[in-house]
Amino acid sequence: MQEPSNNTTDHRQELEQWRKKIDALDSQLSALLCQRLRCAQNISTLKASIGEQVLQPEREKEVLSNVLNNADSESIAVVLEKIYRCIIEETRLFQHEKQCGERNIQP
Repeated sequence: MQEPSNNTTDHRQELEQWRKKIDALDSQLSALLCQRLRCAQNISTLKASIGEQVLQPEREKEVLSNVLNNADSESIAVVLEKIYRCIIEETRLFQHEKQCGERNIQP
């Protein structure tokens, strides 16, 4: 069996550094998403008290537009839109849960 070349070792070390960076970013993202959900919970309570519906398509379009303005390439914008559509959908379900009781968890 051949010993790994220095180049391979360097690449593995670089890969590990990138993975550590991703782990740190994931930690930050999860903390921010928890904050976002707490805000959504407060918004849900306010919407219920003033008789507004959870679903507000114009606001969702505004959120998507704000996010996509931060994309630095078209390919990143496409992925960001998919990610944020999921975030928005899950947030909407979370708000419904808070207004109507516990949600059914799908497998």
